[in-house]
Amino acid sequence: MKFDFNKLKEMNDLDFEQVAIWPFEVKALVALVLAVLVSVLGYYLLVNDKLPVLASAEQKEAELKQTFEAKYRIAVNLQAYEEQLAKIQQDFSSMLKSLPTSNETPGLLDDITFVGTSAGLNFKLLNWQKEIPKEFYTELPIQMEVSGSYHEFGQFLADVAGLPRIVTVHDFDLNQEGDGLKLSLQAKTYRTSSTNVREGGK
Repeated sequence: MKFDFNKLKEMNDLDFEQVAIWPFEVKALVALVLAVLVSVLGYYLLVNDKLPVLASAEQKEAELKQTFEAKYRIAVNLQAYEEQLAKIQQDFSSMLKSLPTSNETPGLLDDITFVGTSAGLNFKLLNWQKEIPKEFYTELPIQMEVSGSYHEFGQFLADVAGLPRIVTVHDFDLNQEGDGLKLSLQAKTYRTSSTNVREGGK
């Protein structure tokens, strides 16, 4: 059916009570206008207020997807994480065993004296200093002075590093003394409480 625009000129003379006999062109135009009005009113009355809710829901959906992906990656690698945790606990337990307990600290001086004299050094001073509490352990400084040669000092430090308990050395001071050398240093060992040892072994 051909659309005759001339029919639209008759709109001013049309009677709303005789809608049924209006020309097709007029009916089509009125229907189009009504459709546009309904669409605009529907948008502002029904849709516009819901847009912030939609945006919030989309944002929530994105967050939930990220959470799901993170948990999925953890679930997929759970066995590897459990094995890694078991290895860390085992290593931590082994490290704790390298820290002397209260009953073992006196014997540590004997061990240091033994490796020093075995290396050919003469001890002039070997004393415990005041303990230094830390968050998870206690620092036990030992002040010492020994005399000997460069080679003997090197052998002594290597033997101290090889002790079964953790001992670190600090604050070296090397001076000439007669025909030999005097070395002053501070050694430190570390003690953990029995509670921490139990917790580390869990």
